[in-house]
Amino acid sequence: MEENVQIYREKIWELTEAILTAEGMELVEAECLRMPSRWLIRIYMDKEGGVTLADCSEISHQLGDVLDVHDVPPGPYTLEVSSPGLDRPLVRDKDFLKYQGAAVDIRLREKVAGVKHFKGKLVEFLEVDGQKLLVVDVSGTSYRIPRHMVVKAHLVYEI
Repeated sequence: MEENVQIYREKIWELTEAILTAEGMELVEAECLRMPSRWLIRIYMDKEGGVTLADCSEISHQLGDVLDVHDVPPGPYTLEVSSPGLDRPLVRDKDFLKYQGAAVDIRLREKVAGVKHFKGKLVEFLEVDGQKLLVVDVSGTSYRIPRHMVVKAHLVYEI
């Protein structure tokens, strides 16, 4: 089942990205979750100057039609379309590059230095000997985190 979810997510990403690019927007994240009676599809998008409610409504209508035509995901689904918000998810390498210097919350699939959850400042995103690394400062201690170990990452809103 988990394999199918990933296949559907990739197809949804592909279809959504084409629509958003045509509309001058950027796909930030596409989530595909299997609920007991239906699918939940969450789309986070952005554009220069920010996303409006009208943008979300328009993309929701366009994407709903496209998903129905492609029958992805199969069966009933709920579609949520929104801006990434202040706690923007960091998904692609370019997100980590763009938000160097920002406060982040990162969860890993395995421990690094005995820790799986890091909250700190994203100091740098770099490549060393072919391996992509995040350098995160947590209370004055610097950690080098292999990019492939990141399960989930997002910005942390600072007051």
